[in-house]
Amino acid sequence: MKALTLNAPAKLNLTLDILRRRADGYHDLEMVMFSVDLCDRVTVRLREDGNILVRAPGTDLPAGEDNLAGKAARAFFNETGSTPGADITLEKRIPAQAGMGGGSSDAAAVLRALRALTAPALPLRRLEELGAQIGSDVPYCVHGGTVLAQGRGERLTDWPDVPPCAIVVCKPDFGLSTPALFGRVRVDALGPRPDHGAMLRALRAGDLSAAAAQAVNVFEEVLTPKEGETIHAIRRQMLACGALAARMTGSGPTVFGLFRQAEDAARAFKALCPRFSQTFLTRPLAAPAGEV
Repeated sequence: MKALTLNAPAKLNLTLDILRRRADGYHDLEMVMFSVDLCDRVTVRLREDGNILVRAPGTDLPAGEDNLAGKAARAFFNETGSTPGADITLEKRIPAQAGMGGGSSDAAAVLRALRALTAPALPLRRLEELGAQIGSDVPYCVHGGTVLAQGRGERLTDWPDVPPCAIVVCKPDFGLSTPALFGRVRVDALGPRPDHGAMLRALRAGDLSAAAAQAVNVFEEVLTPKEGETIHAIRRQMLACGALAARMTGSGPTVFGLFRQAEDAARAFKALCPRFSQTFLTRPLAAPAGEV
């Protein structure tokens, strides 16, 4: 087998808390993340000349090793000592700079594909460790499912799946800089914070309403008035259409709403689409079958 195509699912943050600033300049985080069926498609084809090429038709994403997908391929080859190169094609559906882990998920898909093509005995845990060298969300994107992520995002604990529901995802027509948002954070001034004990109990019970009630993202507290105006308007529209919760995911600016009824989600989708072209209907993905 010389080529493989895999889905690269988007991730959403059911919660996001910032615990402390670390001596290395990063922050310790605690967050519940889950995957949805809004996916990029990633095709990896082996080359024999050692070159790594990345194409993302219809986008202005960088090619080669300036792209996270290219960095992932180089990290994999360095780890395994293999010498092939790779042609990588990204069919993008996940919005860029959206807090949904699109680039990280593409990189994770490259790692998974190269493992299947060249080193199937390589442990999944080692792929996650390689992912941590590439980006903070990559270990989760390798792992998948619903997890509690801690540290920079590399310490992953499996949690029960998010109960079945309909989800509307809406990205405003601007991006947010993750470093800039972290620069605004004053950890001791943040609040309210997620109650992860209550969230775990809700997920164990399969109680979507209780889980939705615990959805919190502390980054919403450091938005500028202009940023917050748009983001909170999207949240209000989703809640008016029956969302059990509507929150920003990751470092934003994308907002997602959890809906018990598909009909309510469809109404929210219809209401938001005329103003925000990057609006999607999606659903949670179940945890992947166990791997080692």
